[in-house]
Amino acid sequence: MVSFELNDTKKIGIGLTGFGVFFSFLGIIFFFDKGLLAMGNILFIAGLMLTIGLKSTMLFFAKPKNYKGTISFGVGFFLLLIGWPFFGMILEAYGFIVLFSSSSLAEASNSWVDFSAACRDIVLYWLQRKACTCVITNSGDKYLLACATNAKKI
Repeated sequence: MVSFELNDTKKIGIGLTGFGVFFSFLGIIFFFDKGLLAMGNILFIAGLMLTIGLKSTMLFFAKPKNYKGTISFGVGFFLLLIGWPFFGMILEAYGFIVLFSSSSLAEASNSWVDFSAACRDIVLYWLQRKACTCVITNSGDKYLLACATNAKKI
């Protein structure tokens, strides 16, 4: 099991990655809107860099085994910027599949393990803060909702 410290930079990185995926999805839904797609790509890459670190990101994209995926993703992004979003997204999707395929990740993917652990830790942290054992008691004519974290009068 990988120990993983979840600091504010990694939380922001996961948020940016999520927004990147969301904007890319909206760009595809809105008939390949190049502005939304470009924003999604920029947010995704920035989030990845903040989550796993700049050095790990550069090493991941610069590995000789990942050159085909990196070049495809870069050319697809360039095509997106010059106004050919459909062909750009096809190339980017191919590059994404090549970069993040299981064979590529199985060999040297401590960064991907860190990224997935960060996502898991954020979900568990959120559930832990939101989940509470609630008990409703009647104290006179008011009800008291007592949770493990706090108590509120309703």
